[in-house]
Amino acid sequence: MDSTALYEATGLTRLYGHGPDQVRAVDGIDLSIARGERLGLVGESGSGKSTLIRMLAALDRPTSGTITFDGTPVTGRPERRLGFLRSAVQIVFQDPRSSLNPRMTAGDIITEPLRSPLLRRREDVPTDRGRRLAEVIDQVGLPADTPRRHPHEFSGGQRQRIALARALAPRPQVLIADEPVSALDVSLRSQVINLINDLVAQDGLTLVLVTHDLAVVRHLCSTVAVMRSGQVVERGPMARVTQEPRHPYTQELLSSVLSLDP
Repeated sequence: MDSTALYEATGLTRLYGHGPDQVRAVDGIDLSIARGERLGLVGESGSGKSTLIRMLAALDRPTSGTITFDGTPVTGRPERRLGFLRSAVQIVFQDPRSSLNPRMTAGDIITEPLRSPLLRRREDVPTDRGRRLAEVIDQVGLPADTPRRHPHEFSGGQRQRIALARALAPRPQVLIADEPVSALDVSLRSQVINLINDLVAQDGLTLVLVTHDLAVVRHLCSTVAVMRSGQVVERGPMARVTQEPRHPYTQELLSSVLSLDP
């Protein structure tokens, strides 16, 4: 085990179903993520990327294997003992329309993590919700009247900014972003990508980015892990993997991107 790793996953496996219909969504992954690393998880649909990050965020439990965060075991803990992870790791999902409660105001959505009993036990979590709300709204570039409005009153790009503000509110160490721009119009994608880049730099966050888009990974990540059939088939620095891919599947991914380049 790497003592310098923020995240450490060993032998991580997630099975769904039983018998001949059983699916290995994640198949024996060993993965270390260093503090401050920007890791891109790339692969086709069904490769296991989203299942992996759900386990890292303790939203799903592995069938076997272990996960530690900052030296503390995650696997096997009941929810009431996961406060250390809930405050330190925040996740932004693909579709902000479905991930934001339409009945809540944006202000309540953004400050919801600060009201969690699990998070309130942490000394580093902001206690002045109004002040923190104003800070993150400004940080993500939302208008001042945002707290009073509901999700349907915002554009798609603004809703993703609300999701980012919510993730930033408890001052996390890790931001997990699951296809954060794939549901946005092309004109908005670069804005949100640049925003994520700035936020990660400003707050010194560790970034775990899930995407099928290598262009997004190139912009945001320093390292890349290529997934296929529940396994990490190649991992390394972004420049090395894109310029000298070693696994045939990585070569296939890169050639398909190049063939679409006008």
